[in-house]
Amino acid sequence: MSFSDLFDSEFKQRNKGHFSSIVRLALADGVFAPEEKEFLDKLAIRLEISQAEYAEILENPSKYPINPPYLYAQRLERLYDLARIVNVDHVLGDNQEVMLKKLSLGIGFTTENVDLIVATALSLVDKKADLDDFLTEMQKHE
Repeated sequence: MSFSDLFDSEFKQRNKGHFSSIVRLALADGVFAPEEKEFLDKLAIRLEISQAEYAEILENPSKYPINPPYLYAQRLERLYDLARIVNVDHVLGDNQEVMLKKLSLGIGFTTENVDLIVATALSLVDKKADLDDFLTEMQKHE
């Protein structure tokens, strides 16, 4: 196996882990809203998740571990995706917020700042912040 194949394989595994985290979050209320499904479809394309992988992850989203990114900016990008899936159906149930906090801890945020980070992320996403604005505002809480 070449070095580039190893990198591609690791990249794919990270993407699958990230996507499965988002699927778990979307399923926290027990169903996919049409907006959530649409978001997942677009995200799967962006993360290069094949149709077979998509179906496998939907069937068992806990199969892939959360792989926390090393860089803070990458953590924020993942948080942006996670917060958007919570916000997409505009129904923030207790399970979704709890799940978002757990996943935020899983991707590397600390227990000391997770409440503030999640509240700020949800507020920004609710205001329709794009990724650049989200990153700029969230880095103020680093």
